Amino acid sequence: MTDEEVKQEYLSIARNRRIRGDKSFFKNRPIKGRKGIGKFAGLVAAEVMDVETRSKGKLTRLRIAKSDLHLSSQDLVEIDLPINVASCARTERGTTIKLSNLSERLFVPDPVELKQILVLEYGRQRDFNIWVNGEKLAHEDLPGKSFVHTISLADEAEATLKLTILDNNPKGLKYAGIVTRVDGKVIGKPGFFGLDKMPDIPAKLLSRIVGEIETTGLADDVTGNFADILENSTAYQHLQQEVQKFAGGKIAEVCSREVKAAKRRIQREIDKRLGRLPENRREFAKRALNTLFSRFWGESDDKIDVMVSLVLDAFEKDEYWVVCQTIEAARHSDVVAFAAALEAFGILDMAMIAEQARRRLKLLDDLDELSRNPATTEGEMHRPLANNLWIFGPEYSLMASNRTLTRTIEEYTDQKFTGKRKAKRPDLFLSQNIENRFLLIEFKRPSHTIDRDDENQAEKYRDDLTPRFASMNILVIGGKVDSTPTQYQRADVKWLTYETVFSNARTQLNWLVEHMCQPRVEHSHA
Repeated sequence: MTDEEVKQEYLSIARNRRIRGDKSFFKNRPIKGRKGIGKFAGLVAAEVMDVETRSKGKLTRLRIAKSDLHLSSQDLVEIDLPINVASCARTERGTTIKLSNLSERLFVPDPVELKQILVLEYGRQRDFNIWVNGEKLAHEDLPGKSFVHTISLADEAEATLKLTILDNNPKGLKYAGIVTRVDGKVIGKPGFFGLDKMPDIPAKLLSRIVGEIETTGLADDVTGNFADILENSTAYQHLQQEVQKFAGGKIAEVCSREVKAAKRRIQREIDKRLGRLPENRREFAKRALNTLFSRFWGESDDKIDVMVSLVLDAFEKDEYWVVCQTIEAARHSDVVAFAAALEAFGILDMAMIAEQARRRLKLLDDLDELSRNPATTEGEMHRPLANNLWIFGPEYSLMASNRTLTRTIEEYTDQKFTGKRKAKRPDLFLSQNIENRFLLIEFKRPSHTIDRDDENQAEKYRDDLTPRFASMNILVIGGKVDSTPTQYQRADVKWLTYETVFSNARTQLNWLVEHMCQPRVEHSHA
């Protein structure tokens, strides 16, 4: 800026910079600000802001002190701020802002965190560099696993791929992809170099891929507006193949590690269910679970739990096992038969899970009808629900009871409810999850309205049982719930209605059935 531009434009508060257009004049960059006040944000963190700017052979220095602003109610243009003008080379351009006397109320930003914020927003812009503590910003500053790979091109040209797989990407797909630089210039928008077409790479993982390719020798293959590289460029096609080979392998490694971590969370329950399968089916079940974890990588834990439960259910069905046997037999036959068997398995793999989900939906319909009958007792609701804890939600789908827990409840109720109290004997169910946490469920008639008395009574049951077990949560389920304010309800005691339970379970299953019928979503190449 010149000294006149500093006075008339820079110091004008709330001036709309965009009246000149949405792009900067010299660098043609998108204008970030709107209201003309962000340029003074430094005064939030510092007492003094020194501005030094060069343009058209003039060096203009300006000092803005917060104390001067506090003493005046005038516009900055009207305040007598010290502005000094000197000569400089006409080739010199640019502005430097220095903050001093930093506020002691604020922490100095952590350099690592600051880099991670800046690199996503500005790190891959064309002709734009940022330094933090003297170190140039690069995509390697992002939190994640970084890799570097050199690719040889024709005529001694080469490309260097710098790839980072983010630990997470809260900004979603906005910044994902690999940027191509040809002789230092960014060409087009970030893309995936065909990685988005590879079936083994989960779609959600693509949102965590950030990278750059620095190339030489491709200048003649760039379109005139630097928007893209010619599709029929042999060097670029070779580059794409090499990126897919290297990046695809690294992504698969990361995905494999994370899939294993996801499996560890519920491995004990999986092993327990596998142990109940005939030995000759277990290996096929393991393969199917590995496929499931890879296909639905990135989905929430509750959805994964539902699908694991459905896959294990499916392997108890004979028709699923017949297909597995067909695959094994075809493995030692001709390629065509083997490929056809694998295709059938892939179709049935998803179809069986969807079919299991539909069966569960039918069960929900039947239970819903049962709960609407005023004559239904708590015992009649207890029996089917105790064998289908997934109905209460994904967090309960891997819970189970056993003979010891069942016997404990029977002994407890036999001792506590005798004589005249026998008619008031509760219908209790005790289960545990893979982490040995316990859940106590008290079933009420569908015509019963749950209130604070029911909660207090359930807590008394828990107090009696706790000495024999670890701490436990309580579910009290009935036809309706009293309108007691939610702030008085405890986190470890839930009141549920049959209608709410069935509705939530139905929503999960409907999502699953719909998802199974959808093809894999591909990312378009920019």
